[in-house]
Amino acid sequence: MVYVLLLVFLAAFSIWAYKAMIDIRPNVDRPTLNSRAGKIIDDLEARLKGHVMALADEIGPRNIFVPDKLNAAVTYIRRFWEKAGYEVSAQSFSVQDIACQNIAVEIPGRSKPDEIVVVGAHYDTVSWSPGANDNGSAVAALLELSRLFSKKSTGRTLRFVAFANEEPPFFKTGSMGSLVYAKGCRDKKENIVAMVCLETIGYYRDERKTQKYPFPFSFFYPDTGNFIAFVGNVRSKPLVKSFASIFMEESDFPVECAAPFGFITGIDWSDHWSFWEQGYQAIMITDTALFRYPYYHSSEDTPDKLNYDSLARVTYGIYRTLMRMIE
Repeated sequence: MVYVLLLVFLAAFSIWAYKAMIDIRPNVDRPTLNSRAGKIIDDLEARLKGHVMALADEIGPRNIFVPDKLNAAVTYIRRFWEKAGYEVSAQSFSVQDIACQNIAVEIPGRSKPDEIVVVGAHYDTVSWSPGANDNGSAVAALLELSRLFSKKSTGRTLRFVAFANEEPPFFKTGSMGSLVYAKGCRDKKENIVAMVCLETIGYYRDERKTQKYPFPFSFFYPDTGNFIAFVGNVRSKPLVKSFASIFMEESDFPVECAAPFGFITGIDWSDHWSFWEQGYQAIMITDTALFRYPYYHSSEDTPDKLNYDSLARVTYGIYRTLMRMIE
């Protein structure tokens, strides 16, 4: 009897997991990118690689245990934003007597300034890793997205944020930079209509059996690690669906998406979790990290491992998607 009940449970769980995928997978005509888009992507490829090299090679492992390196990353991000013409704001807080900062720039909305779209990425790494993919790839995309928007006017307010202390031992603690930030937003009663978390987005493979999943998603998703994933929880399902729909209308890059319960392994493993905790809709954009990337949280997470053309195509697709979200 126990085995029968277990089989029934597994069957029901698998059906639910399938619906978590299929209910939000858009059915749209994919675009053919024009020559202008191709030139932008080529330029992005070189720029993104430069950022990753600066963060992972020149600065290296960056966290509060090597505060000079953590501060060097802050300085790099701040100087880039100032050069792009932004006024940079900082939220300072202390962890283990070390000063930490979340830093941000913002484009105030014209017609709907109280509706805020946040795009964020953490700039710290685990202690032993140079963090080219985790999370240099995402910080690079954050910087280039902000550059592309720097001269534009938006309907909604668009905010770019670089967070401290996402990595263990601070993940899901009061010292996690994005949780400090999200709590501050809630305290100020800010109307964040969407939070987009960029997390480990630089590694892609075209070979079979290069992609893994937490149970039971391997039954429904491809085993080739060539796609970008949009991930949310049940509450953020509308945001996952709308973001994926627009992205697929604007980009030909392969996409998979899901919005299951947050207890599924890996679903909440980044800064979007902090915004869920404060009641905001948030999604993670990721190459799925350890479910694909063999160098995850290792000393071998170096710039030579990344696929910069794919990273550029993903970044451009996110840019085009945000353009429509903030109209």
